[in-house]
Amino acid sequence: MQYDFSALNGEFEKKPAEMVLGWALKEFGDKVAFASSFGAEDVVVIDLLSKIKPMARVFTLDTGRLNEETYEVMERIRSKYGITIESYFPDRVKIEELERQKGFFSFRESVENRKECCGIRKVEPLNRALTGLKAWITGLRREQAVTRTAIQKIEVDEAHGGILKINPLADWSEKQVWDYIKVNKVPYNRLHDLGYPSIGCAPCTRGIKPGEDVRAGRWWWENPENKECGLHR
Repeated sequence: MQYDFSALNGEFEKKPAEMVLGWALKEFGDKVAFASSFGAEDVVVIDLLSKIKPMARVFTLDTGRLNEETYEVMERIRSKYGITIESYFPDRVKIEELERQKGFFSFRESVENRKECCGIRKVEPLNRALTGLKAWITGLRREQAVTRTAIQKIEVDEAHGGILKINPLADWSEKQVWDYIKVNKVPYNRLHDLGYPSIGCAPCTRGIKPGEDVRAGRWWWENPENKECGLHR
């Protein structure tokens, strides 16, 4: 099906996230899924989805190096909403080879090494998760990073075969996210209370100091323009 993305984004830009999600769920049925890392934005999307289609598909990339707090909120979300969380793991052989050849912290030695690790632990599992889908949903916001300022609510994901990428919270502020969590009593990762605005793998994430950019705790040894793992290109 051909889409007029200019018209779609013109229509949805000022519409609430619920309408964007409702359109995607109606348009693609079980051929759309939400990719969740269970940060603040992602639990908001899950709550919104639960009010539109309680059994909407949700998947996560279990890299093998997540914080305990992330698994805890995953379980709380699973229990509260009664959903199945589809976990995708890295290829065992590739992880074993990487750690045997380069050690356990090669990702801190160079951007290339870090992208190699992300490629194995995140990008390849995502490719499998998206197989057969016509669209996927994210919790991306424009305010999150310099690499995300231009995202649209509905995009073509050329990196994944031209399927659609739905970003219902693209225009949300951080305050909107947290107001929603509090008003709707949505379970969230307790690392957020410890100064972690953005949460990824444990060795690649730390809390930030007052005044620092919200992505400062991700791969803090790199320049801001490099701070994407390859999932969102």
